[in-house]
Amino acid sequence: MIDTTLGPLAVRRTGSGPPAVLWHSLFVDSRTFDDVLADLGGQRELFLVDGPGHGDSPGPRRLYSLEDCAAAAGQILDALDITVPVDWVGNAWGGHVGIVFADRYPARCRTLTTIGTPAYPLSRAERRQAALLVYLYRVVGPGPFSRTIAAALAGRDAAKTAPPAAAAVSAAFRRGDKTGKYWAMQSVMLHRYDLRPVLPRLQVPTLMLVGRDDPMNDPQEAERAARTVPGGQFERVPGAGHVAPLLVAPREVAERVLAFWAGNRSRGQAQPSRSMP
Repeated sequence: MIDTTLGPLAVRRTGSGPPAVLWHSLFVDSRTFDDVLADLGGQRELFLVDGPGHGDSPGPRRLYSLEDCAAAAGQILDALDITVPVDWVGNAWGGHVGIVFADRYPARCRTLTTIGTPAYPLSRAERRQAALLVYLYRVVGPGPFSRTIAAALAGRDAAKTAPPAAAAVSAAFRRGDKTGKYWAMQSVMLHRYDLRPVLPRLQVPTLMLVGRDDPMNDPQEAERAARTVPGGQFERVPGAGHVAPLLVAPREVAERVLAFWAGNRSRGQAQPSRSMP
């Protein structure tokens, strides 16, 4: 557990090599990366963060921003005495945090990989629907919505076509601190802004992976967003939800990430960034 401005955050450490930070999607936790750890950990020392209100991290009882999350990631690196740039791998929410982290602190980020991370904000209709979900979650807890969240993140028919993936999402959604997760939903879902204007400013090599059948991440829009990053790369991987690629095609995801890292092996430290708060 590492103290940050967002409260204590749980961090798992595994693998060997240069450092890489992995931050998961909203609703789940760092265990959704478990199937890629063996492959990625052979090349990197992995630091898996449980975001506020998720997994073993309680989370604050207030609104916070993606900038706050990025600053907390920097505080984790400081606490672990990691001074070299890291490879960031973010799934959905973790990708949003990674975009902000790479923008604000490019000297601390060697490469950025996002998985199932739409850069555009929720539409009005999506926001209204999400606001209702958040309200009901606060009242009755995760139980009634586990199947809905599993279908959204692992794929609409995952309960039949990929039962282990659906079960993993459902179990992760039920874990964690209920109140902390409520504030996470408020903060990084309902209050998430349009990140597309940030992408052209990124100074680090960026790979954006998108599930081929993810209904909540328009692949054409995702590709357009990736092309606005200087030298940005875009690739489609199997999956019908934001988290699905990690659960139904972990080997392919790991291969894409490893190839991306290898292609940027000689990259040194980026331009100086603003100091961490």
